[in-house]
Amino acid sequence: MSKTTPISEFLSKNRIIVDTYLEKHLPKEKEFAGQLVQSMRYSLFAGGKRIRPAMAMASFNVCGGQGEDIFFATSALEMLHTFSLIHDDLPCMDDDDFRRGKPTNHKKFDEATAVLAGDALCILAFQLLAKTNNAQCIQVMARALGTEGMIGGQMEDIQAEGQKADLKRVQFIHTHKTAALIEASLVIGALLADADDETIAILSAYGQKIGLAFQVVDDILDLEQTTEELGKDAGSDELKNKATYPAVLGMQKSKDCAQELKAQAIQKLEPLSGDTTILKELADFIVNRVN
Repeated sequence: MSKTTPISEFLSKNRIIVDTYLEKHLPKEKEFAGQLVQSMRYSLFAGGKRIRPAMAMASFNVCGGQGEDIFFATSALEMLHTFSLIHDDLPCMDDDDFRRGKPTNHKKFDEATAVLAGDALCILAFQLLAKTNNAQCIQVMARALGTEGMIGGQMEDIQAEGQKADLKRVQFIHTHKTAALIEASLVIGALLADADDETIAILSAYGQKIGLAFQVVDDILDLEQTTEELGKDAGSDELKNKATYPAVLGMQKSKDCAQELKAQAIQKLEPLSGDTTILKELADFIVNRVN
């Protein structure tokens, strides 16, 4: 039997809680537009580690948060992450066939349904965030998704395909496309716990570092693991000549970079007075994961 660790226990419990609230927050299937709800549920419950909700919850906890508004945020974060994956897999984007070991949304249903399911998840997420009555949370999330965040990074990722990559461009893509939402998860958790500005800045800095490390590791796994191990199309980055860390630095330097980013992320937490054990172990989990 595998030994239960604090982080594995935290992620397991967190996933159960997150999924329970997702069920509460999702629309029910009705007579009309039923396929839309099916499509939303298909990708939302296809698997996944619920890392972004876990980051928000860990941040909320370390800041001494109380109350249930955090669960509007955890649902919103997972919906927004899922929205990004559905759209990222589309033929007009990465044109992937598998996600989390299952056919991608547009393969299971069709392209139009996949687009609308992603849109619906995005809109519902902001509905839920509005229920926190915290306008700053909405602002943080919108920035993490828009031209200064995920969508800006995705645009640059598409434009970089087939071109010679350089480190500055890869860093821009990764910090915007991936790290921005992870950073936002931590900031929102702290905001909902009424943390002070200094604490929020510390958690934001931690999120920037570990969010970038997350994508560096993704780049590495895409080359080292199989489609079956990853649950998604392996080797697609190299096939599409995408701008990645291994393409610029090589494999070993990319691995060294991920470890260094982890160390920097953990160091950022030092000024916090609360128990940062889970945040430190989340950083270790992210860098040492195998899928």
